[in-house]
Amino acid sequence: MKRLFIVLSLCFAFAVQAAAQGASVRFEGQVVCCADCWAKADRTKIEYGTAEDLLAAQSCVANGDPTLIAVREAGDKFSLYQLEQGKFRLPGKNWLEFVGKRVAVTGAWQKKREARVIRVDALEVLAVSQAEREAANVVGKEVSLTLKDLFGADQSLSALKGRIVVLNFWATYCVPCRKEMPDLAAIQNEYALHGVQVVGASADAQEDRAKVLEFAKETKVNFPIWTGATTADMMRFGLGAALPGTVIIGKDGRIAKTISGIVNVVDLKKQIDALLANAERAAAGARKQEREEAASAKQKTGEASSVPS
Repeated sequence: MKRLFIVLSLCFAFAVQAAAQGASVRFEGQVVCCADCWAKADRTKIEYGTAEDLLAAQSCVANGDPTLIAVREAGDKFSLYQLEQGKFRLPGKNWLEFVGKRVAVTGAWQKKREARVIRVDALEVLAVSQAEREAANVVGKEVSLTLKDLFGADQSLSALKGRIVVLNFWATYCVPCRKEMPDLAAIQNEYALHGVQVVGASADAQEDRAKVLEFAKETKVNFPIWTGATTADMMRFGLGAALPGTVIIGKDGRIAKTISGIVNVVDLKKQIDALLANAERAAAGARKQEREEAASAKQKTGEASSVPS
C-alpha cells in the first residue's frame, strides 16, 4: 500500500508539473545573452547590462548561443529560461536588441533536455539596460578630451566646437574596429563640407606611431588620429571599456549620442542629418532675431530724429 501511495504521488507530481509547463505564465526578468556571461558575477550585487556586456552579447548571439531571461525566484536565486519565439514577432532577426533590458514575457514554458524554454507570445520592456542609462546621463553634457596627435602635438576636442564631431575610440589590435573604418571614412568624405569632423581616438600609445600609421594606411583612414585614449576617457563619454565606441557631438560641444560597438552607418547618417537640420534651424532663428533687432533699432532711431528740437 505504501509503495502504491508513493507511485501515485509521483504520478500526481509529474502531472502537475506537466500541466504547469503547458500553461501560460508571465515572467519578469532581465534578458541575458548566455548563461556563461550571466554567471561571471554575483547578479544580486553586480547588475548585468553594462556596455561591455552588450558588446559581448553581439558575439554570443552571433555564435548561436541561446538568449535567456533571468527570473528572480525566492530569495537571491535566479532561474534561467531560454527565449523562443511564439506569437510575439521579433523586430529583428534575433533577441539582441533586448539583451540587458528588464522585460515581462508571457507564454507557455516547457523543459527541453536540460533547458527550460518559454515560447514568448507577448513581451513588454520594463526598463532599459544599465549601459543605456549611463549613456543617457552624458547626453547633453560637454566632456573635455586632450590627446596627442601622430606628431606628438596636443589636440583638444574643445578646438572643434562649431563642428559636428564623430569621435571614434579604437585600437590597432581591435578586430571590429578595422571593420568600421571604411564607413567612418565614407562619413568624412560625405559630410566634411557640412562641418562634420571624424576623429579617431586610438588606445595605442604615441610610441606605437608606426603601427598606427600602418593601420591607417591599410584601412584608408582619411581623418585625424589622436593617440593615448584610455578606458577612463571612454567611461567619461558614457562608453564602457570595450572597443570600439563612438560618440556624436553637436556643434555646441555637447554629446548627442553614444554608440557601443561597431557603428551602423545608416543610423549614424540619420543622427548627423538630424543634428545638421537642428543647427540650420537654430542659425535661421538667430538670423531672424538679428534682422528683427536691427529693424527695431532703426525704427527707434528714425522716431528719435523726427522729434523737433
